[in-house]
Amino acid sequence: MPQEEKNKKYYHALKLIPSLGPRRIKSLLDYFKTPFEAWRASKEDLLCLDNFGPSLTEKFLKERSKIDPDRAWEEVAEKNISIVTWDEPGYPLLLKEIYDPPPVLYFQGDIGVLQNSCLAIVGSRRHTVYGKEIAYKFAAKLADYGLTIVSGMARGIDTWAHRGALEKGGKTAAVLGCGVDICYPAENRDLKKRIADNGVVISEFPPGTEPLPQHFPQRNRIISGLALGTLVVEATGKSGSLITAGFALEQGREVFAVPGGIGSPFSRGCHKLLKEGAKLVETVEDILEEIIIPLKNNEEKRGETEPYRQIADIKENELLEFIPYEPVLMEEIIIQSKRNPAEVSVLLLELELSGKIRQLPGKYYMRI
Repeated sequence: MPQEEKNKKYYHALKLIPSLGPRRIKSLLDYFKTPFEAWRASKEDLLCLDNFGPSLTEKFLKERSKIDPDRAWEEVAEKNISIVTWDEPGYPLLLKEIYDPPPVLYFQGDIGVLQNSCLAIVGSRRHTVYGKEIAYKFAAKLADYGLTIVSGMARGIDTWAHRGALEKGGKTAAVLGCGVDICYPAENRDLKKRIADNGVVISEFPPGTEPLPQHFPQRNRIISGLALGTLVVEATGKSGSLITAGFALEQGREVFAVPGGIGSPFSRGCHKLLKEGAKLVETVEDILEEIIIPLKNNEEKRGETEPYRQIADIKENELLEFIPYEPVLMEEIIIQSKRNPAEVSVLLLELELSGKIRQLPGKYYMRI
């Protein structure tokens, strides 16, 4: 078995251990270096780790004994599910920057669409006609500008955001709170297939994982983590969309909100976000002026998008002045450039993709 596939097999095996979350898996890999060595760790080795006491070590060993890595890996292949791990080039760059990125992403479709600039569009499962039209039209136009639209494939606003992107032949990504082999909600089965055919369906949960309530807040951090910003179209006062927006703020990403009628319960969450500093959105241009996107290189769009590309080039060159030919921490670049973290993250990504800088482990960057 090639080394890359062996690594994936044991990453998957580690993900099947219920007591291990992203931070514990990272701790194991920091100590043992490879997923195979982490998997075969002895009791004595595990007790050397700071966050593995006697109780967790016994639990880990008991859970591990019930898993056959070879059979588990065969089941993934049988379901035509692919895996990308956080130490592979195909792992989404922006997602690497969040506090607790998932060590493994399971997916169906083209994971490469997440290397594009992404915008998350989320909202309530129950919605008005106004909310449906806004989600659909905004997603369609933003996808037409080259953005990948990220959402959660839930009923309501999420569904209309995906459909809007697909209507324009754009790219969209659905982040699930269950295994990618499970369709939730069931009525979105056809939509799920269309997304996989024209984008990607992803999850951090292994195949077969049911859509349990506690999975969705965890899923929401990935939706915001993949995107330059999150647009909340409609949200009640207790909507899960507010959790996604909260994660976006913690991750240093932009938060946008669409206003609604002051008496509408479906707009209370958006109005709450606006009071707390989210950007009020009335047009697609309100979003475009806040984020930088790789623009389509075709003549039909050239007249509309050229101003945005010119602005992007100027900002990238300005930031480049703060990046030396030796490694420097991202935090230092933020301090020296006096720009907000979200903008710096985007500019660094653009500079890396254009071959002007290189990212090193530990969020270090250097000019090349």
